[in-house]
Amino acid sequence: MRSENLWRVALVEDWQAGGFGLYLHWPFCQAKCPYCDFNSHVSARIDEVRWTRAYLSEIDRLAAQTPGRMLQSVFFGGGTPSLMSGDLVAALLDRIRARWILAADAEITLEANPTSVEAARFRAYAAAGVNRVSLGVQALNDGDLRRLGRLHSAAEAREAYDIARVTFSRVSFDLIYARQDQSRTAWAAELVTALGMAADHLSLYQLTIEEGTAFGQRHAAGKLAGLPDEDLGADLFLLTQEMTMAAGFAAYEVSNHARPGQESRHNLIYWRAGDWGGIGPGAHGRLTLDGQRRSIETIHAPGDWLRQVETVGSGESAQEIVAPLAHVTEVALMGLRLTEGLDAVRFARLSGGRYDHNIAYLTDIGMMERHTGRLRVTKAGRPVLNAVLSRLLDN
Repeated sequence: MRSENLWRVALVEDWQAGGFGLYLHWPFCQAKCPYCDFNSHVSARIDEVRWTRAYLSEIDRLAAQTPGRMLQSVFFGGGTPSLMSGDLVAALLDRIRARWILAADAEITLEANPTSVEAARFRAYAAAGVNRVSLGVQALNDGDLRRLGRLHSAAEAREAYDIARVTFSRVSFDLIYARQDQSRTAWAAELVTALGMAADHLSLYQLTIEEGTAFGQRHAAGKLAGLPDEDLGADLFLLTQEMTMAAGFAAYEVSNHARPGQESRHNLIYWRAGDWGGIGPGAHGRLTLDGQRRSIETIHAPGDWLRQVETVGSGESAQEIVAPLAHVTEVALMGLRLTEGLDAVRFARLSGGRYDHNIAYLTDIGMMERHTGRLRVTKAGRPVLNAVLSRLLDN
């Protein structure tokens, strides 16, 4: 009983090492991309009045569970949140400001697709309080954009980026690489262009083929030609790291690159194993409540989520207590994705030193290192991060 009480004391304090954020999921898109396995849906008609009431209700419910906390970030993800009206975004942010203490430097991000960008709509988001936009550009040539099922052209992506730059203080955009028939030379040229455009942040993801997607079905049927082999994929990853570092966009996480001080604060809450509330169909949350860390899921299907919020007063579908060892595993799995690594004292306190031998071994073979009170993966260990994590957490 005493050890359980000590764990609860440590856990109550632990989430503060990562911070507190709020994620709002807007599940609707203009079209479903063939590589996407997110909870996104195409709908001909959306009743924004009903959806606004439901989101406001969920904000109130979540705020009642987390009184007095300072909110450091809000993230509108999707789906395509840039399909939301400015009035809807303003209503949600007004309620959020009324229910929590908002940090003076709170980051409020909204994901956008170039096809849904209008200058007037962006101005409305900025007036509502959005101060950071993340654009889903994905490629800078029309041929690959068509292959990826995107509805915008490269010219529209550049125009959307230009509008965002004059509207918001911070802008990020995403690109996918290791695409079909993409050579090292072609990716290097595209990355030069991207780095010339980028102001403060880039997210660069290798194309992955997920089950249940259109690409997954084509790949299983042998109809997705030109994908890079493992060696070329590794080569493209290393090239990406070298070029972004040289341009001043260091990788602070495996797929995320930023100028110093421009890292995504919301995503850092995930990677530092903080607390966040998840609102909307299919959103996930991690909240420390009553001395217990809880994993929270919401109803996946948009219509079902909306009806349950209206009838029951909660969009949750499941809530599970995260066991102490599972939390330690999460801290390691997420934290070692970051270039900064793990706080060594925090990890030792949570794990009780059970992985010290593994850390010593990985350090001896050059896969991990200790630096200014932190545990981190070395440059040699980063390309084989999954293997390093497996060895670290081997009991």
